[in-house]
Amino acid sequence: MSPPVNRDDAHLNRLRDYHARHRTWPSYARLGEILGLHAKSAVLKLLRRLEEAGYVERTPDATWRPTDRFFERPLADQTVRAGLPEALEEESLQPLLIDSLLVKTPSRTVLIPVHGDSMRDAGIREGDLVVVERGATAKHGDLVVAVVDDEYTLKTLLRDAEGGWSLHPAHPDYPVLRPRHGLTLLGVVTGLIRRYGQP
Repeated sequence: MSPPVNRDDAHLNRLRDYHARHRTWPSYARLGEILGLHAKSAVLKLLRRLEEAGYVERTPDATWRPTDRFFERPLADQTVRAGLPEALEEESLQPLLIDSLLVKTPSRTVLIPVHGDSMRDAGIREGDLVVVERGATAKHGDLVVAVVDDEYTLKTLLRDAEGGWSLHPAHPDYPVLRPRHGLTLLGVVTGLIRRYGQP
């Protein structure tokens, strides 16, 4: 008799899809339905294997929850060519937690939707989300979210020849902003999130 096939990866992906869709962790009974496991003992064994692998953990009140590793996504060690296609090998995929790439200090990080097209030529479009680290020290050339005349704006921060600061758009139809009464920075842009197609 051949040994049973380990389907932990498939079960893990089903759990990830469920959590992404419903933003909650399923009950034991629902876990069985999602994974096609009819016995509670089989569900428990799977959870223990996933716990051992670092994908889930027990809370102090003995319930299960996903860990950071649960939210890791495959990161290829190859670049993608915007020309002739290259083969992408499954073995070359490494796990990546997206927060670790975009978020340095979670307590100071906020996602802000972009409105308008003044940063079009910087590759930032309306509807994008900019990842902003509040309170970060800005330097010449940084993309920043600033408050000008009681309104938030997203621009490139540049120091001019006189030593003052100005905010530059990335679109020829918009003016450079030179605040006369000081400049309030909300934070520095550390990343950009864009979704293609329908959610």
